[in-house]
Order: sequence, then structure tokens, then C-alpha cells
Amino acid sequence: MRILITGGAGYVGSACLRYVAERGHEVLAYDNLVQGHAAAVADHPLVVGDIADTDKLTATLTEFGADAVMHFAAATDVGESVKDPEYHYRNNVGGTLSLLNAMRAAGVRRMLFSSTSSAYGLTDEVPMTEKTRLQPMNPYAASKTAVEWMVRDFAHAYGFGYMFLRYFNACGADPDGAHGEDHRPENHLIPRVLQAALGQREKIMIFGTDYPTPDGSCIRDYVHTRDLADAHLRAIEATTPETAEVFNIGTGQGHSVKEIIAACEKITGRAIPQEVAPRRPGDPTALVADPTKLKTVLGWEPRYTAIEDTITTAWAWHQGHPDGYGDR
Repeated sequence: MRILITGGAGYVGSACLRYVAERGHEVLAYDNLVQGHAAAVADHPLVVGDIADTDKLTATLTEFGADAVMHFAAATDVGESVKDPEYHYRNNVGGTLSLLNAMRAAGVRRMLFSSTSSAYGLTDEVPMTEKTRLQPMNPYAASKTAVEWMVRDFAHAYGFGYMFLRYFNACGADPDGAHGEDHRPENHLIPRVLQAALGQREKIMIFGTDYPTPDGSCIRDYVHTRDLADAHLRAIEATTPETAEVFNIGTGQGHSVKEIIAACEKITGRAIPQEVAPRRPGDPTALVADPTKLKTVLGWEPRYTAIEDTITTAWAWHQGHPDGYGDR
């Protein structure tokens, strides 16, 4: 297939782009490079543009002869979304509206949307299935949820197929160490801990040690980008103009903040300075996926099931690229 990948220069988008291309599909990254990195696209084609530019996006889809779209482009900083919700709704909802109109104009009838487990919000249900109630607790999650509803409505009215992939905590780096995580600012736990190991960060803050968990810190499901990419590959290959599906992507295993720090200390052989702080408002106790549906329907199985293996790939990337892609 010829697959246009919005946000194809971002962390997860580029990991999926490289993986899908390795499996024989023709790919084209479309990214405004506000958060993405041209180097992450490697030697694959990249069109620099904003998804809000409907005319350019339509022309790109048409000239490329796209069979399908994998949609990753979005503003993703939760804290920023609380401070500036207009930016997130404009980018995530408005940008997707532009993309959907471009797809209609170009006659592209298959779409895979990169959604989020944040849509489930504060829930006592662990692990979470695709039927867990959606109750987003911040503008970022709400914007992603709104996009899901918008895509459903467009698909029903205008006749195209879609899959939503609600994934949990993306992490890790390519096994060859050539590509990995480079966010500015960095808000994900594993890279922050590894930056502390490299002396790039003074310490790691543990927000809350009074959660009802074995060690008091909150628990998350960490899924490697290669496993995410494999799920996206299986999903896009299974999508038809009639498809309407939702899948969780996660390992089904949870790790606490303290466990992640301890694993990073083990892998790096370095002590990680840390400090306990009060809970952050809206942080749920545990977010863990039930990936049964993804395994059953698409035959997906995570290869990175040991958190130490995932952290080892991330550590290799951060050691070899202490300044990330070096383009900021």
C-alpha cells in the first residue's frame, strides 16, 4: 500500500513509518516539524506541511496516490493543554477535520487514528478494555476523544473505514540505536530518568507515594515503539473501507514509578537522584491495558515484555544521542 503518515517525523509516527516501510509498504511522512525531526524519517520521503492546510494535504494525497492514512499529527503535552486548550483543540480537532476533508477530496477511504488511553481518564477498572467508559480528564484527552467521534461520523456519512488505536505509555528506541525519543520539553518518565543518569537533569520527581499500590507510586503500562509499530502495521493492513474498530495497545503489565527508576538504575549502573513531591491533580492510580482483543483479532503479541529490555534500547539511544537529533 501507499500510506501517508501525518506526524511521520514524530516519536511514534516515525517509528511506525520506518517499521511499515521495512515490511514493504510505500510511505510518505507529512509533518510540520514543530515537534517532529526530519532525521527521524531517515531516508524516506517527507513533505513539510501542516494538516490545517487542506489544499496542500489534498494535493499531497492525490499526487502520492495514497491508499490509506495513518494519523499521528497532534499536540500531545497534557500540561500545555490545560494552560492553552485552544491550541490543542485547534491542532487536534481542527487539524483532523482538515485531514478528513482532504481524504474525501482525494478519495482516500482507509484511516488509522492514533488515539490514547488517556481517553479513559480516572477509572477504577484495571486492566482497561475497549469497552471501558471514556471520561477524559484534560483538554488533550478530550480533544482525542472528540476526534474519535468526528471520524465515526465522517465514516458513516461519507463511506470510509477506520481503526482507532488507544495506546498506553510509548517508550523505548529502535534496536539499532539510530532512532529514539527526543521531545522538547521531555515529559515521559523513562527518558527523564535516563537524562538524570546522564547528568542532564538534576533529579527525578516522584509525584505521590501514597497511592494504593504495592510501593505507593502510580502504575503505568509501558509499550515499546516497535510493538506499537507492529500493531499499527497489522491494523492498517486489516483496514477496509467498511472497517470500524477500536483496539487498546499495551503489554497488560503495569510498572510503578519506583520500579521504573530502579530498573533504570540497574541498566545504567548509576544512582538516580530522586525527590518525592505531592500527587499531581488528575493522575490515576493505575493505567494498564487489556490487549486481548488486539491479540485475538489481529494476532498481535508484544516482543518487549520485560521492562529491562525496553529500557536497554532507550539507554543505548540516549547514550549515543545525548542531544537527541541535535536539531533544536
